[in-house]
Order: sequence, then structure tokens, then C-alpha cells
Amino acid sequence: MKIKGKKSHMTQVWKGVEVKPVTVVKVEDNEAFDNLEEGISVTLSGKSKGKGFQGVVKRHGFSGMDKTHGTRHHERAPGSIGPTDPQRTFPGKKMAGRMGQNTVTMKNVEVVEVRPEEGEVLLKGGVPGMKGSEVEIRLEDEKDK
Repeated sequence: MKIKGKKSHMTQVWKGVEVKPVTVVKVEDNEAFDNLEEGISVTLSGKSKGKGFQGVVKRHGFSGMDKTHGTRHHERAPGSIGPTDPQRTFPGKKMAGRMGQNTVTMKNVEVVEVRPEEGEVLLKGGVPGMKGSEVEIRLEDEKDK
């Protein structure tokens, strides 16, 4: 079963002596709360935050070059792009480009609390996307297991 919601904000909830970081997701479909209960695991999908055009250090975690030993003005450059023999760049080469705004799926996310009167579901940890972005919550059916 798929439940659509919007990411509201992050907070923390006290369960006994344990403090759990949670993300509040607003759900408008009241019938969705019949299937949600505390403690179950769900699968989340959402769009990650877009970060625009980024270089290879931020986008792919390249270490960059030395600041000394002859390096000048290109500490964050990618280095060699490839061999000279095929005279082309191979597809999939890690280079600078647009980062983020991808669909991210998280599995086994715990439902910490359900608040049907407020239309909120509290999910443990972070949820992909920024405030107000759409999130899809999928429940595991018995036949899927």
C-alpha cells in the first residue's frame, strides 16, 4: 500500500528513557492511518535535495591534489580524464556536474508514532528531501515477504 505525504520538519521524541530523532510527515488521507501503527517498518521514497552544479571533490569525494610540489591553481581539479589511445572519454567517467535531485529509497524505516487527529506520522531518522517535499510511504504486504 502506498501513502503519499509531505515532509514537515524534524524533531525528537522521548520514548521512556530513550530519545529518538524523528521526521514528521503530514498525511492527508485519513484511511492511511488504519494500516499504520507504531513499531512497524516501512519503505520511503523521495527526491533528495538539489545541490546544483558541483565539482568532483564534493560530488564524488575526490581528494584533490597537493597544494605544493609544483601544483598551481588546480588543487580541486579531477586530474587525468583518461588514456590517449581511444581518443574519447569513456561513458560514466566521474566528472563535475549536477548533483542531487535524485529519487532516494530508504528501507526498514521505523514508524515511531502515529497521530491521526493531527494527520501526522513520525518516522525515525532523516527523510530524503527538503521541507514540503513529497514523500511516498510503502507498507510491506504479507505476499511480498
